[in-house]
Amino acid sequence: MTAYAIGNLRPPARLDEQVFEYMERIQSTLDPFGGRFLVHNAVLDVREGEWPEALVIIGFPGIEEARGWYDSAAYQELVPLRADHIPGDLVLVDGVGDGYDAGHTAAAYRAMQAGTSAAAA
Repeated sequence: MTAYAIGNLRPPARLDEQVFEYMERIQSTLDPFGGRFLVHNAVLDVREGEWPEALVIIGFPGIEEARGWYDSAAYQELVPLRADHIPGDLVLVDGVGDGYDAGHTAAAYRAMQAGTSAAAA
C-alpha cells in the first residue's frame, strides 16, 4: 500500500543557500527507497480554512520504505540543511488500499460511538 511523507513547511521569503543544497541532494536519498515527489512547490487552491505554508508530498511503495528513507544516514545528513532554515512539520502515513470506502469507515465509527454512548449511559 502506498505511503506518504507529508511536509507542511513555513519557508522564509529568502531561502538560505543550504536549502538549495538540500533540494539538489534529496532525490538521491529517495531513490533507494522508491520515493518520488508527488507535490513540491505547487500553488495551493485553498478552498476551506487557511494554508499559508508550503506543502510537500513524497510517495513511497509502503510505510517501511518511507521510514527507511527518513531514518537513513543519507537523509539524516541532509535534514539540518532544511530544518535549520525552514520550520515545519513532517509526518509519515500509510495511504488507503484499493477499494477503500469512507462509508464503511463511517459505519464502523457510528457503531463504535453508539456502543460507547450506551456504555456511558
